[in-house]
Amino acid sequence: MTAKNLFKQVFQFKETNCFIISDKKNAINKAVSSINYHRNELDKYVRTHPKFLYSLEPVSAKDGPLIAKLMDEASRKANVGPMAAVAGVLADLAVKDMIDTGCKTAVVENGGEVSAASNRPIDIALLAGDSPFSKQIGFRLEEFPTGVATSSGLFSHALSFGEAEAVTVFAVNAGLADAVSTAVGNLIKGDDCREAIERGIDEALSIEGVKGVFISYKGFVGKAGQIPKIIKLHEEEDPHVFSAVPTV
Repeated sequence: MTAKNLFKQVFQFKETNCFIISDKKNAINKAVSSINYHRNELDKYVRTHPKFLYSLEPVSAKDGPLIAKLMDEASRKANVGPMAAVAGVLADLAVKDMIDTGCKTAVVENGGEVSAASNRPIDIALLAGDSPFSKQIGFRLEEFPTGVATSSGLFSHALSFGEAEAVTVFAVNAGLADAVSTAVGNLIKGDDCREAIERGIDEALSIEGVKGVFISYKGFVGKAGQIPKIIKLHEEEDPHVFSAVPTV
């Protein structure tokens, strides 16, 4: 896959690690400014609202900045703590600000969660530790805007109470996908792989705004809903964690 006439930038701010793609350089700069701003707003908010930072259940953010309110909204739909949505919401806010510059391609991958709006297909790669599917398959995104997030009970630094190699959720935005992938990931456990996967699928598709879900558990795979085209990656490709590589 190639990315002609596109700008790419890796960006890190505190614990936030992003990969940004756009057809306009000023949109890249706008994304960086957006992430800095909203991350600082969140940091200020949690200093006076520590429960928002540590809770594993939804916490109201009626008095909070925009990022906190969007995290509250997403986590409430998934019934998880607000921080389960932080990476996805930051990506969504950055993409929105990028689009405001007039760009046609705006993709932000934040720690594995992807927010994308584009006038061309976007290929993303699945990375899930030593799972047999890791770096072997990906998804071709063709309908936008969209959000994608993956949770893992085995290969991620993020908190999960489940045992899945990967739970990938496709949703109307990355914040919701982020929260739902955490919620569903928590359910994937036990010796009955089929039952665990079916339980996860049912939970994901019961949440408004979720388009589809892909689950890998102990070598078994379940998928349901509107799943983008699954693609096979070539050995010479070295994709980022769910990084976006636009096609020509």
